[in-house]
Amino acid sequence: MKISMLYDLVRWEEKAILKRAEEKGIDIKMIDTKGMTTIIGEKIPEEFGDVSIQRSIGHFRGLYSTAALEFQGHRVMNTYKSSDLTGNKLLTSLILSRKGIPTPMTGVAFDGDSALKLFETGMKGKAVIKPITGSWGRMVGLLKDRDAAAAVIEDRQYMHPLYSIFYLQEFVNKPGRDLRVFVVGDRAIAGIYRYQAGDDWRTNTAIGGRAENLPVSGEVGEIAVKAASCIGPGIYGVDLMETEKGYTVHEINGTMEFKNTVRVSGVDVPGEMLDYVISEAKR
Repeated sequence: MKISMLYDLVRWEEKAILKRAEEKGIDIKMIDTKGMTTIIGEKIPEEFGDVSIQRSIGHFRGLYSTAALEFQGHRVMNTYKSSDLTGNKLLTSLILSRKGIPTPMTGVAFDGDSALKLFETGMKGKAVIKPITGSWGRMVGLLKDRDAAAAVIEDRQYMHPLYSIFYLQEFVNKPGRDLRVFVVGDRAIAGIYRYQAGDDWRTNTAIGGRAENLPVSGEVGEIAVKAASCIGPGIYGVDLMETEKGYTVHEINGTMEFKNTVRVSGVDVPGEMLDYVISEAKR
């Protein structure tokens, strides 16, 4: 079994996967997607091995490098379809809702005036605005009144066209934390509580949020696995919030970081990932 890892930046996570692979006697070929080229219609080079693990940070680079390989018969995990869904918050919300997974009330508008109307009527004057692609809490804003909403919406109309797809979500009054559950295949293997840092309402650990171990047995794990199954087989980080009505799933991530999860849970996340990739590749 030959494995390659597609990357554009080597982080702690990629180093951890390499180290665990070495311990397991697995040889991984590192392939920088920034320098990757393929000729459509020609055989995929042998350096890609039997299966590739997609770990590129850049969403579009990762998405289309996966497509370039997968559409020519090479196995990549996660797949192009799942990467497309998880890399786009709007598509994630649509499929979660369609499959009956509890998710925050979400609206979308395609024009500034319509977005402001959605904020005032659909969201009752308070909402979280997010870019449909992006991570680490970047470009996510809490809109508390009409003036703030109008200013943010106007600014985004002059940015990249993707920012003019206005994705608004209800503000969930969570208890200062949210939850991330790691799902590998059909199993919830680990989880963390992510606590907000100081007065910042966001809980992303990339911006200072604190991580604590989250047991994934029982309901929280079951909901995470069910949500991940809507996307298809793969390796995911499922983000949930606690509400008065129970858990709600607001995002699913396909190329997630797991340094803090390994640190606080003690779970061998990179080992679990490698075992799953190899078992799937043998099917």
